[in-house]
Amino acid sequence: MLKIGSYQLPTNIIMAPMSGCTDLPFRLIAREEGAGLCFLEMIDCNSLTHNPDRTINTLLKTDSKDRPIAAQLVGADPGAMSAGAQILLEQVSVPFLDINAACPVNKIVKKKAGAYLLQKPLVLSKIIKRLIKDLKIPITVKLRIGYEKYDKRALVGIVKKCEDSGAAAIFIHGRTMAQLYHSDVNYEAIKVVKQNVAIPVFGSGNVMSPELAKKMLDSTGCDGVMVARGGLGNPFIFKEIEHYLKTGELLPAVSFQKRKETLKRHLAYSNKYLYSKGRVGVMRKIAIWYLKKFPGAAHFRDRVTRTNSYEDMIKLIDEVGA
Repeated sequence: MLKIGSYQLPTNIIMAPMSGCTDLPFRLIAREEGAGLCFLEMIDCNSLTHNPDRTINTLLKTDSKDRPIAAQLVGADPGAMSAGAQILLEQVSVPFLDINAACPVNKIVKKKAGAYLLQKPLVLSKIIKRLIKDLKIPITVKLRIGYEKYDKRALVGIVKKCEDSGAAAIFIHGRTMAQLYHSDVNYEAIKVVKQNVAIPVFGSGNVMSPELAKKMLDSTGCDGVMVARGGLGNPFIFKEIEHYLKTGELLPAVSFQKRKETLKRHLAYSNKYLYSKGRVGVMRKIAIWYLKKFPGAAHFRDRVTRTNSYEDMIKLIDEVGA
């Protein structure tokens, strides 16, 4: 079985952390539909040290059904990352902690964190070593294949340094920082990472279907995959991937009625668990994810943007296909 440090993973298909997306309602739905291991949303270490109550009550909100759960921190300073991690671990028990050196969003990169660390492998190494020294759980790293461009030698140097610094696994997104979420995934670059380290490697990027998950594994030799945008409005993807990898057969398409019921359940969790401020805005986003799969989607998506309550949202969903 696949391990990260001493932790035995329940699956090699992992739900990726996505800011503003993978909150508690999202994770509960994903788990009900087959996700075996989920991440909390990406958390800025400084938010834990400067505004811990708000972060604990939002990004760290969880419950007993939300297990196993991993966490990912983003930051630029080893001391701040350690302080944030220790606050996090006082609130949530996680089997491993991931360092984000992949986020391409400008507000993160401007802080010299996320994908910016691809240019500063020595700083990244110091963060890994500090967290290993101060914590008692395995430390992993999320990377991209480059900053402005893919440089094989530079990437090999970074992943080897991560491994030598004590990282227990690497999650690698097959695009550069500059490519954001556009362009084709570079499977060859992910393969290079797998070939140059002995620790587990998980491929990420464009895992939008069971077939693409298998392509990631077959093309790169990596040990597992992370599902990110492929799960938006499609929590069924985890079960579909697991089944396809085991049998080589695709599960029957999820019925229209099942999608409607799952969307309504997702909205109910959001109504229950999210703060009232901004809750309807989150629900609109969720409904739009799912409605891409529905007949007459454009018409209903337009109406969703003008819906102002949970109750009205449910009434609207009931009208879809009626």
